[in-house]
Amino acid sequence: MAAAESVAAVPSSSLVADTAPVPETAETAAATAATSPATAGPGSEAMVSKAALATKLLSLSGVFAVHKPKGPTSAELLNRLKEKLLAEAGMPSSEWTKRKKQTLKIGHGGTLDSAARGVLVVGIGRGTKMLTSMLSGSKRYIAIGELGKATDTLDSTGKVTEEKPYDKITQEDIEGILQKFTGNIMQVPPLYSALKKDGQRLSTLMKRGEAVEAKPARPVTVYSLSLQRFQPPFFTLDVECGGGFYIRSLVSDIGKALSSCANVLELTRTKQGPFTLEEHALPEDRWTIDDIAQSLEHCSSLLPAELALKKPKPEESSEHVLSCEYITLNEKKGEDDVIKTC
Repeated sequence: MAAAESVAAVPSSSLVADTAPVPETAETAAATAATSPATAGPGSEAMVSKAALATKLLSLSGVFAVHKPKGPTSAELLNRLKEKLLAEAGMPSSEWTKRKKQTLKIGHGGTLDSAARGVLVVGIGRGTKMLTSMLSGSKRYIAIGELGKATDTLDSTGKVTEEKPYDKITQEDIEGILQKFTGNIMQVPPLYSALKKDGQRLSTLMKRGEAVEAKPARPVTVYSLSLQRFQPPFFTLDVECGGGFYIRSLVSDIGKALSSCANVLELTRTKQGPFTLEEHALPEDRWTIDDIAQSLEHCSSLLPAELALKKPKPEESSEHVLSCEYITLNEKKGEDDVIKTC
């Protein structure tokens, strides 16, 4: 799913270290690290190590990608990432207290359904300001559709609402209609989505059993669409699309165009903007401060020059460690792609 979001600040939460306060500047941490070994024992060295990690965490800035597995929502995965980083830096969120400084910005740009897997772009520090631009960029998916069954969610997680025969559908039939769904087209979004009515998500209203009207068709772009495999009732698509496009709606519409019905069985986002699943998405065992720092350095060269983070001015450098606001970005009314922060 793809759409943009606006920024809405929530109360800041301070980061409290397990064994030592977070140093106010990188220079303070370095000075402490230089003097502590000569004046203290192993316990103090551990404190210095945690303090240095906390300082490094708060200094991270940019955009990188993680590998989202099937199961958790994008917001849940982001929260898991945040917890791992805070724990490594000795700043468990359970010990946070209300303070205006030493807080962490982290967010994602472009929701993946809980049943989907693949690239999830993450912004940290000043990188959260770059996330909106990631939403409008191209995305690539591998989708496995199932002919003959329609569901209320348009994927395999929903209830079956209709069944139709598919035995006469051929590979040539599918390939012949794909051109209809390529280029600049109109698409009706799914009822189960993050689009809103009266300030509430349509998916939330649907789960409550409330009557929901479909949103009107809206313009979307499909850059490329090809059939990779057909083994009835399953068919595999390779799709590259722009922002605001729903793979679930595409598969459902293809089923209807074939005089049958269809739903998404599996969905993998293989690319978002310049980030690919194989080359850039960090698996969970690499969600460490050092690995993310390296990924940020590597990924900075992938971004267009106008999106590259400018180096902070000298007077901003020390403040950056002290005052990374902790925020949540809420979606714009009527949009579905999500930028979330935890």
